Amino acid sequence: MTYNPGDKIRLRVLYEDPDVVVVTAPNEDELKQILLGLLHERPMNLKELHSVLSGLASEDKIRKALSQLMEQNRVIMEHDGKYKTIGI
Repeated sequence: MTYNPGDKIRLRVLYEDPDVVVVTAPNEDELKQILLGLLHERPMNLKELHSVLSGLASEDKIRKALSQLMEQNRVIMEHDGKYKTIGI
């Protein structure tokens, strides 16, 4: 699974050619929406999320966004360490 920046959130494109698209890093709200979209597809652990979002968000930013989503009761962590959405 790869994250296509244009799929769910419109991030500003800085550079684009046939092989690569360079976009701005998402702000906190955009990152939360991206995470919700990814987790809606299937539960993932932090390492999997970071792998998909490498180049867009650091592991710390992903962890912080996940923590906020858990506080908002939008995401839970399962016993196997995978996060999944609730109520979507």
